Amino acid sequence: MKKIMILGSGELGKEFVISAQRLGCHCIAVDRYDHAPAMQVATEKAIIDMQDVAALKEVVKKFKPDIIVPEVEAIATDALAEFEKEKIQVVPTAYATHLTMNRDAIRDLAANELKLRTAKYEYAETLEELVSAARKIGFPVVIKPVMSSSGKGQSKVDNKKQLEKAWEYAKKGRGDRVKVIVEEFINFYGEITLLTVKQLKGKTLFCPPIGHIQEDGDYRESWQPFDLPEKHLKSAQKMARKVTDALGGAGLFGVEFFLTKKEVIFSELSPRPHDTGMVTMITQNLNEFELHLRAILGLPLSKILCERPGASAVILAKKEGCPTGYKGIEKALEDKAVDLRIFGKPQAYKGRRMGVALACAKSTKSARKKAVKAASFVKMKLE
Repeated sequence: MKKIMILGSGELGKEFVISAQRLGCHCIAVDRYDHAPAMQVATEKAIIDMQDVAALKEVVKKFKPDIIVPEVEAIATDALAEFEKEKIQVVPTAYATHLTMNRDAIRDLAANELKLRTAKYEYAETLEELVSAARKIGFPVVIKPVMSSSGKGQSKVDNKKQLEKAWEYAKKGRGDRVKVIVEEFINFYGEITLLTVKQLKGKTLFCPPIGHIQEDGDYRESWQPFDLPEKHLKSAQKMARKVTDALGGAGLFGVEFFLTKKEVIFSELSPRPHDTGMVTMITQNLNEFELHLRAILGLPLSKILCERPGASAVILAKKEGCPTGYKGIEKALEDKAVDLRIFGKPQAYKGRRMGVALACAKSTKSARKKAVKAASFVKMKLE
């Protein structure tokens, strides 16, 4: 039995733990707050500030995991290299985790070393540098903290007057670095996530592309499959394979791309299951969490199939409070093609993702309508 420590215990960590326990693994869920979703299903738990190197080392020393699986960005990644030296498997690798949890590092690797097609970009560490970078690239621009999750701190800026507000918002993003990436706004017609599975043994595998919609940098809907021209699919796969090969290790990567009529443009990469990939829980023969686990453990992977068109739509909190229950679940599940995942987060705030509706249908268009409708029925009861 493998002992797996999950660093970050949100909804993605919860589904990963469920998959791991089904294959007999012992799971320790770690996060900065108690009763996090993955803690509710894990074998053991620990509550620490994961950016505190000493605290992170202490919890690893206490539980002695075989494998460490980072699931969030806000981690003291420098400590992971030390764990590897102690023969603990870090997923995908300590090097990859450090790079991908910092937008500047992964962007420089992709654009400068691997020569992937990316948006034009500059960095800024002060408001003055931000103004200069935006002027150099040209409005509109997208501003993102180099370290954040789920789109936090990200905004689109159309003119110089909006820069100060965007700078203040970006500084609230997760992480300890007051640094932003200023990016050319791509006039795209769509965005996709290409879930890429890098195996310990065997060739790299790809899930059928997943389309998604974001608002304020955070995902709202996703659907699979996404109708992509064959040449663009091959281009995306080539770029995804190139960047994941450079990062090394094993596991599932969520590789994001912008789509224009002429080309596919690399956007970002996460070295773990992706929020838009939750749709695979209703579409694929093996969902993204099962794929991540099997790749990590070096277990055989059968062919990845999208067995039916499906979609996901998020359930958002409308205001702050402690959820005591949910209403509308029965109404949402009247449609037999619909399923729900209520994450069990103990605290809500406006805009926080509290659950997701999943739906399947004969077409992605119909599935999307079903998922959005089902999500609209679910409301929180608050203290």
